[in-house]
Amino acid sequence: MKFSKKRSAALIGMALAPALTLSGCSGFGGGSGSGGGDSGSLTFTTWASKSEETSFTELVKKFESEHKGVTVKLNVVPYQQMFSNIDAQLSSADAPDIFRVDYGNLGVYSSQNQLLDLSTYFDKDEIATFNPAMWQAISYDGKPYGVPHQTDVSALLVNTDLLTQAGISVDSLPKTQNDAWTWDRFSGVAAKLRASLPNDKYPFVYNWQQAGAPRWLSWLFQAGGNLIASDGKTPAIDSAEGAKALDFTKSFFEKNWVPPTSSVKSPTYADSLFSEGTAAMGFLGSFLVPDLASLAKFNWTAIPLPTDKRAATDLGGNALVVTKATKNPKLAATFLKFMVQADSMSTFCAATNELPTRTDLSGDKIAYQVRKDVMPVFVGQAATIQPSDVKQLTSPAMSAINTALQDQLDAAFISGQSTGNTLTNLTSAVKEASR
Repeated sequence: MKFSKKRSAALIGMALAPALTLSGCSGFGGGSGSGGGDSGSLTFTTWASKSEETSFTELVKKFESEHKGVTVKLNVVPYQQMFSNIDAQLSSADAPDIFRVDYGNLGVYSSQNQLLDLSTYFDKDEIATFNPAMWQAISYDGKPYGVPHQTDVSALLVNTDLLTQAGISVDSLPKTQNDAWTWDRFSGVAAKLRASLPNDKYPFVYNWQQAGAPRWLSWLFQAGGNLIASDGKTPAIDSAEGAKALDFTKSFFEKNWVPPTSSVKSPTYADSLFSEGTAAMGFLGSFLVPDLASLAKFNWTAIPLPTDKRAATDLGGNALVVTKATKNPKLAATFLKFMVQADSMSTFCAATNELPTRTDLSGDKIAYQVRKDVMPVFVGQAATIQPSDVKQLTSPAMSAINTALQDQLDAAFISGQSTGNTLTNLTSAVKEASR
């Protein structure tokens, strides 16, 4: 999900959007009305950055030119209003035919029977063109309720000037998932940076601030652990893997590797601390690359995230969905298929520095317009997301779990809460949210 540098704390982007309240959706009325009145028209509501709005507009025009007599009304609204508007429109049976939703919140709508089941519109060959994890991201109970339009994930950005000053060879930096740093190697680099940097600078900063707390789960997944078991309800975090991930991330603060004010409830975002040179490395999302390209006054590059038992990253990005009550289900499904065909997705991602969800657009196949040299690292990182990760991250219970993650991680990082108590409290929170 794309946000400007001035986004508010309640609207953090990247991997996961702020949680929708279930109460806001509980009164959905369904109804029979949709914005698309006649058989040749559709309405499409989205939020968008400037580059996204330009791309959406151009793709809508192309779709209309390829489907004579069809009109698609594009309605761009501020993100702050997006879901409150959609919830109200669903309740009054006046929702748009199509709208944009982040993967973290899609389950709220699909689990409450508000979206069109697209099973009959995609055959096995078409489904096979998508990264399996991204197809899982739009699925609920085994059925697709949208299309994975794009994604954005985190990689590790490094200030190569500061690494060089610390005696760390830039030529030795990993470039692909095959040579990513292990946790031990990453720790060694952080320790070397800590010894080299002045007291007011830090080895790295992590992007788990505010509603981005689920990004901590990347460490859990890398350790081979899970938040929720495969049944989608049973807590699984109180484990050896959970303890390992929590102990490791607590050490970031204990060893002064990260700014003490950069915990999950900090009002200062990780990208600011990296771009201003406070941190030598930053765990940051691909959607921030254009901002950093203009703001950072030092040399920097991107490398894969560290790995332990496996590689993993966060899940950002958005799906396009069709309202169940649309009067034009076939036309709406045709529009969604158009938006995720290879040329459309390539055009959109190239213009917005976002990542494709199709496997045939991997590596360097997209002509990114900003820092195209670092974008293949993000594309490769996105391929580490596993369907089991996505099932947990898109659980309808994640909105409530996210709140608990913020509270419990902050208590562990800043207030000295023990690992055992933190895992116990998170287990209770998962149980409560999954009822």
